[in-house]
Amino acid sequence: MKILVINGPNINMLGVREPEIYGNITLADIEKELGSLAKELKTDIEFFQSNYEGEIVDKIQQSLGKISGIIINPAAYTHTSIAIRDALSAVAAPSIEVHISNVYAREEFRHSSFTAGVCVGQITGFGIDGYLFALRKLVKILG
Repeated sequence: MKILVINGPNINMLGVREPEIYGNITLADIEKELGSLAKELKTDIEFFQSNYEGEIVDKIQQSLGKISGIIINPAAYTHTSIAIRDALSAVAAPSIEVHISNVYAREEFRHSSFTAGVCVGQITGFGIDGYLFALRKLVKILG
């Protein structure tokens, strides 16, 4: 079993970017915690981050037949990218959308997600724990 974890734009800036919203965690912290949990769950994990929509679409497409599931934080592309939604749909691997902050407690434009509708679930507002729950849930779904 192999899980692909995709993080979108500005997630590479965690720890610096708006700590009042995102806290002091970094992308490296997220990857370290997920890597440890993946070992515990006896699953392989691959990490990918890009600030570019097309690179995210390419990565999803390239994963076809190579991964069992996807954890994705599309970040700002959540609210704008039909292309990422279509790629997730085309690959048809079970996917879980994760957001560090509670997007529904923020600006109105963040209240809609193009990608959630093609995911098996959405986790929002629990920081790094959302990623950990998503990994546990995907492993359970995939059996």
